This record gives sequence, C-alpha cells and structure tokens, in this order.
Amino acid sequence: MAKRQDYISWDEYFMGIAMLSAKRSKDPSTQVGACIVSDENKVVSIGYNGMPKGLKDDEACWEREGDFLNTKYAYVVHAELNAILNSRVSVQGCRIYVSLFPCNECAKAIVQSGIKEVLFLSNKYKNADSSIASASILQKAGVKLTQLNFENKEILLKLS
Repeated sequence: MAKRQDYISWDEYFMGIAMLSAKRSKDPSTQVGACIVSDENKVVSIGYNGMPKGLKDDEACWEREGDFLNTKYAYVVHAELNAILNSRVSVQGCRIYVSLFPCNECAKAIVQSGIKEVLFLSNKYKNADSSIASASILQKAGVKLTQLNFENKEILLKLS
C-alpha cells in the first residue's frame, strides 16, 4: 500500500497551529496566532493576542478607538511576543509562523530573540507606519520574510 497523498505540508501544519491558537483570542476584532518552530520541525512555543496574565479578559477593554488608556492597545500582548515569552527554551535560530504580519514592536522582539524567519499569511496593514517600520527592522536584521499563500485551502478540524 502506498502512503497517503493528501497530507498537509509542514508550512500548512504550523500555520494551522498558529490559526488554531488565534481562536483562543478574546479580541472581538482581531485574532492573531503564532507558532515558533525549530529547524527540526518541532513546535517550541505558541501564542495568541490577549491580555497579560493576571488581567481578567471579562474586565478588559477591547475598544479600538478612543483615549489610549481606554483601548486594547495599551494592554494586549501580541501573539508573537506571547509565543516568545511562553517559550521555555531559546528561540534562537527558529522560525515563527504568524497569521498577521508583525508590528514594529513584535519585530524588535523577534530580532532580539534570534528568530531567523517570519512566515505570515496576511499583510493587510502593509501601508501602515508600524508595518513599514517592521519590514525595515526585520530586513536590516537579516530575518527572512515569507508570505504564505495556500490558495484558499481549507483544513477541517472536527472534534468528535
């Protein structure tokens, strides 16, 4: 018997983990997931955008606009940073799969942690200053950027 032919690629697998992690986010407008992977294709860490430990999601502010202190931007930890902080081992030399292109703050954390490649799906904010700065930071630091395109591929996960 020959092996199955319809299995998913490593990129699909790890981006799938990132996308599944994003489903944990309580943010009503933007859910982002990240998955950090070693050269041996082992998951090192995962993360999603959410409140820091100790802050209750139900009491958190999830507003996008208004006074800075009354918006989510003052409090939410992004998926990439959460994945870096959640890791129990060094992420030096790893790659990170993320559903949304990193902002400039996450780019700094990615470079500082030694991650060598960012693989992402969406770059919907590519014209925003934070994305332009992020791309500049990552490129100048020698971090490889790869935008993945799975051509509307759907992976069904049935929990039964």
